[in-house]
Amino acid sequence: MSGARMSALATLRGQIERIETAEVVHQHERIALGHREVDAVLKGGLARAAIHEVFCEGRQGTAATGFVMGLAGRVSAQRPLLWVRQDFSELETGALSMSGLAELGLDPRRVVLVRAADVESALRSSADALACDALGAVVLELWGDVRQFDLVASRKLTLAAQGSGVTGLMLRMAAQPLPSTAETRWMLRAAHSPPGPMWSAWGAPRFDAELLRNRHGQCGRWIMEWNCDECQFSEPSTYSQPVAAAPADRSDSAVFQQRRAG
Repeated sequence: MSGARMSALATLRGQIERIETAEVVHQHERIALGHREVDAVLKGGLARAAIHEVFCEGRQGTAATGFVMGLAGRVSAQRPLLWVRQDFSELETGALSMSGLAELGLDPRRVVLVRAADVESALRSSADALACDALGAVVLELWGDVRQFDLVASRKLTLAAQGSGVTGLMLRMAAQPLPSTAETRWMLRAAHSPPGPMWSAWGAPRFDAELLRNRHGQCGRWIMEWNCDECQFSEPSTYSQPVAAAPADRSDSAVFQQRRAG
C-alpha cells in the first residue's frame, strides 16, 4: 500500500475515532416516542438527522420490523419514507405488508420500497436517499453479517443524515453488532401482547426493546407497547381480570339473595 493511501486511511480512521469519542452533544431535534422512561433516557426522544441501529435474531425479524416501522412513523413527520432492502429479503422474511402498516396506524401511501440487487447497491441507494431532504426517514434492511458495512460506510451514512436532516434506521437481522457511528443501537425481541376483548384476535403490539448503545445517555431494557390509534409507544397497559358488573337497576343485596335462592 502506497504512502499516500496509508496517510488517507490514517486520516479517515482519526475522523471516525473523533466521532466515536466525541463528548459534544449534537443539538439534533428529538422526537418523543411516547414511552416516558425511554424518552427520558434519550434526552427527550429519538434524535433526527442521525443513524439508529435495530438488531434482532433471525426469528425475531417480524418484531424488529414492526418496531422500526413505529420509529419511522414517529420521526418521518408525515414525509415520505424510503425502505431499502435486498432482493432475497422477501425469501427470508416475506414481503412488507401494506395492510399491516395501515393496521399500525401508518399511511402505506407514504412508503417507497427499493429492492437492491446486492449490499453495495443497498448502501449506495441509502446514502443517496439520506442526502435528500424531501424524505422523512430512510430504512436500510440488511440480512446477516456483511463486510461491506464497515466504519467507512457507517460514517458516510451519518454524514448524509446530518447534512440533510433525514433520519436513518438500520434494520440488521441475524447480524452481530460491530463498531459504527450510530446514535443508538437496539436489540429487539417480541413481547407478549396483553389480553384483548373476546372479539379481538390479538392485543396491542408489544416489544421487548433493549437499548445497547446510547451516545449521550444511559442504556436499559423496557417493554414498549405500540398504540395504533395515537401512533406512538407507551408503557405496557395493565389489565385486571374481567369481573361481571352488578345490574344497574337493583341493589347488590338483591342480586346476592337471588344467587342464594338459585
